[in-house]
Amino acid sequence: MCAPGRPVTLLLLHLISSASSSPVSPPTPAPPLPWQVVAPAPSLASSPPLGDSAVGCPLTVSPSTLVVRFGDPATANCSVSQMGFSLLGWEVSLAAPDPTMDGFLVWHVDRLTDWGIRPICYALADTGGRCDIALPLIVYKPPHKVSISANHTGPMMEGHRYTLQCTVEDVAPVKNLSVSFYRGQTALGLPQSINSTEEEPEKPVTQNFTLDINPGREDDGAEYWCEAKLELGPEGLKLPLVMSQKITTIVLFGPWLSCPTKLQVREGESLRCEVGGNPSPLVTWFRDGQVVALPTHSSRGDAGKYTVSATGRLGQKNFTVEVEVLPASGNTNSCNEHFLLAILLIQMINWL
Repeated sequence: MCAPGRPVTLLLLHLISSASSSPVSPPTPAPPLPWQVVAPAPSLASSPPLGDSAVGCPLTVSPSTLVVRFGDPATANCSVSQMGFSLLGWEVSLAAPDPTMDGFLVWHVDRLTDWGIRPICYALADTGGRCDIALPLIVYKPPHKVSISANHTGPMMEGHRYTLQCTVEDVAPVKNLSVSFYRGQTALGLPQSINSTEEEPEKPVTQNFTLDINPGREDDGAEYWCEAKLELGPEGLKLPLVMSQKITTIVLFGPWLSCPTKLQVREGESLRCEVGGNPSPLVTWFRDGQVVALPTHSSRGDAGKYTVSATGRLGQKNFTVEVEVLPASGNTNSCNEHFLLAILLIQMINWL
């Protein structure tokens, strides 16, 4: 009864044995058609982050540099100019906006009250990479007060060295500050500034600037002052200059004589020579060793050598003046008139 089923069983065993010993090869794919392009398989490795200086980071911030007074509102815009970046955001310590999938994102703060704020705009690429760009930001505060002083109180001595100091109070950033000194309307040297390489936030500070002077007699009564200027670059406002008060100098100097060593006067004129000093000296005139008063109506007899003695707080000085008395200008004019009248009479006689 089992004989009829045996051939079937043997057939099944034969088929199974044939399948295990001779596996079926996969079908060979057909070659691509002429208009088809075979794309390479995508890489599974993630793309490296892109920095703001890397080629292909299409971020732009506006303005290119933001200049804000401490406590004022601030606004900046960041935009991406290429496709393939799915997310745009700001990394900032104040009022950071939510990231967006749009092509631009505005950062705004009503009151900027962080001296160390460093806003950064970033974009995430579809491939997983990232690029970012920093927004240069200058937070400033104008000087609260500017004042000038000297390292000496009271009158100054001619020929001595003194130091002027200009103090600028509560200003930031100090590296953007320049100070100029003035005597009247004349600038004294070039504007002064400091070199600051600090990476820390530049908070308001008080800074001193100095200038050495050597006052002379021409500086007696001169006014010295200084001014401070905060340079904020082309993107910043043109802030007004902040000036100090003016200090008036009193300079003490010894006696001096304004007459030449040889003085010419005309008959009838007074003999004058200016002698000065601070404080004013005691002046005495001598001629031939005798104390004399200067003549108010000079004559030929007043010609000769005079000596003036000036005695003051800063010492005594003697000057010698040689006086020459010239004929009066009226006599010369009278002679000229007589000469012309004589010529005229001679011509009239010749005509007759």
